[in-house]
Amino acid sequence: MVPEDLHDFFLGSGGIAGALIGLLFVAISVSADRLSRQGAAAQLHRIRAAAALTAFLNALVISLFSLIPGEKIAWTAVSVSIVGLTFVVASILSLVRSRPMHWGTVRDGVFLVGLAAIFIIQLVTGLSLARHPDNDGAVNDIAILVVACFLVGISRAWELIGGPSLDLPREVTALVRGRNHEHNHEPAAQEDAQPPSSPS
Repeated sequence: MVPEDLHDFFLGSGGIAGALIGLLFVAISVSADRLSRQGAAAQLHRIRAAAALTAFLNALVISLFSLIPGEKIAWTAVSVSIVGLTFVVASILSLVRSRPMHWGTVRDGVFLVGLAAIFIIQLVTGLSLARHPDNDGAVNDIAILVVACFLVGISRAWELIGGPSLDLPREVTALVRGRNHEHNHEPAAQEDAQPPSSPS
């Protein structure tokens, strides 16, 4: 049973999830040419699109079923978490199959592992709530996981549309290389600046 103080949360999250899914469909239609290509890069885009849709659908389904009277949220959380874990396993296998491995592939793999962690926690929490329907803390945990699904879905959708991102390791590497480049050229510049010595 969903506590009264979480009813408005699930009502709002259901509306937000529906709106985000609509926007995601627009983004996918705009990127249809890039998603239909062959190769590892296109496969990464397809995985990102599917991950965003999976996360948003997870939030939408839980939010809608939580609004139906009765004890439905527990088994809904269990069901959608199993579907989500199936998607994560298939996506990881797809990443392993699409070689060569590079930083983008590793980063997407880390995102998938994080998404799997959300679904595993959701599965355990749903089973716990099914055994103890009066556990309001478990319902609160599921609500927090809905927020986590929103964050993951938005992040995947942002990368899908090619939004700018600041990659910390890449920025640090570029900064170090720039400093080394300036340091290596500084002695040569100082030699060129010295006036020629006059003959004795």
